[in-house]
Amino acid sequence: MSDFFDEAQTHRNRGRPRAWDDKTSQNTIKSLDRAMGVLDYLSTLQGATLSELASDLGESAATVYRILVTLQSRELVEFDADGQLWHVGPRAFLIGTRYLRRTSLVDRARPILRRLMEITGETANLGIARNAHVLFVSQVESHASIRAFFPPGTLSPMHASGIGKALLAEMPADRLSRVLAAAPLERFTDKTHTDAGALRADLTEIHARGYSVDDEEKNLGMRCIAAAVFDWHGEAVAGISVSGPLSRMSIEQTRELAKAVTTAAADLSAALGAETRVKPA
Repeated sequence: MSDFFDEAQTHRNRGRPRAWDDKTSQNTIKSLDRAMGVLDYLSTLQGATLSELASDLGESAATVYRILVTLQSRELVEFDADGQLWHVGPRAFLIGTRYLRRTSLVDRARPILRRLMEITGETANLGIARNAHVLFVSQVESHASIRAFFPPGTLSPMHASGIGKALLAEMPADRLSRVLAAAPLERFTDKTHTDAGALRADLTEIHARGYSVDDEEKNLGMRCIAAAVFDWHGEAVAGISVSGPLSRMSIEQTRELAKAVTTAAADLSAALGAETRVKPA
């Protein structure tokens, strides 16, 4: 009898059946999958009628109605009788906020940074804004002998940083003005932006293309490509970058490296609950 309970406890602790990685139809609840498809699609709309949902999803109105009523019983959707519209319900938001409470920026970023380093061969960094500086909070170093090094806790002026400029480019105008007024635009190299007008012009281009380039603006011989990371509010909360010597990060390689960086930033944004905001690099 004790062996039976020990075995039962082992199965309870596993949390997955033996064939958990088998994604064939035998392990899929088709009705649940269909219901989640309805909920996911409805979440992209500002309300929809039953006939609109059925038509858009290619399902019968009767099937979609049964799904909606089931989801309504759990408050995942709600019905506006006046407009005859279905909307996402309050419990969907509650479940989403529970997910957000368990997300950690650094923890979520770690595998993404590692993958970015492996793809590009260069050091991958994660940074957040701290007043007029970037605070580096995580890094996965390149295996190359000559490499960039920004250990967690390092501060760098935003105007002379790839991540800093990516974050500045996404700031509302009033906040950007406050940040730029908080500290002088210190010169580090001949390529550092020390004129606010020139910096703002650069930020406009960065916002349009979706990534920034620190072209020896902080350290001679080093180049950095960065992109902003967004949270579920659509606000830029961090930046991801790759940094390395000019010999391995030429101007000709910038476009390909930018694709990898913007994809990594989009992956982390999605992990934080944001809508995808990748611009073609």
